[in-house]
Amino acid sequence: MIKVKTYNKEGKESGDMELPEEVFGLKIKDDLVHQAYIAHISNSRQVLADTKDKGEVSGGGRKPWKQKGTGRARHGSNRSPIWKGGGVTFGPTSLRNYSKKINKKMKKKALLMVLSSKVRDNELVIIDNFKFEKISTKSMNGVLNNLPIKGKILLSLNKKDNNALKSIENISNVNVIASDSLNIADLLKNKTLVINKEGIEKIKDTFINVK
Repeated sequence: MIKVKTYNKEGKESGDMELPEEVFGLKIKDDLVHQAYIAHISNSRQVLADTKDKGEVSGGGRKPWKQKGTGRARHGSNRSPIWKGGGVTFGPTSLRNYSKKINKKMKKKALLMVLSSKVRDNELVIIDNFKFEKISTKSMNGVLNNLPIKGKILLSLNKKDNNALKSIENISNVNVIASDSLNIADLLKNKTLVINKEGIEKIKDTFINVK
């Protein structure tokens, strides 16, 4: 088992907590982590841009003018890409598919590797209790400033806490996620993972105990 320090809201050490080796003690394989990260962001990508080619735009039908005798260049349709309002040549369409396949075991393994790297690099902060009796951005800021945190923060909550969520809304460098919804992209984009003791058990139940 791996032992890490735990903290209270005042930022003082409150004891130690043993972390399961199968979650936080894995050896990092950069290639697998990179593959899982690319798959995640690719599968999350939305295809928004969509253009019409000359077969989809309105208009066309009759020839704009006769083939010969006008002194102008010949044209067959005003749907042509060289006409204003005509179709777009080789433009982006909604048919594009950016998704990448990765099996569930590899995806979970990569996530656990990143969690293990957080422990190795001292970027995991465990707090005894993160419950707030009322909504207070000032109190939330005070708690976060008391903890040994570096860089952007990913705050993982094991259950929905409206007071905590409302208190953190106006703090720019903090992102919130449920403990059972952790993903590799959010873990890599944020420097420090802050979680309470119950959240550690939630991670274990979600990613290890459930087949």
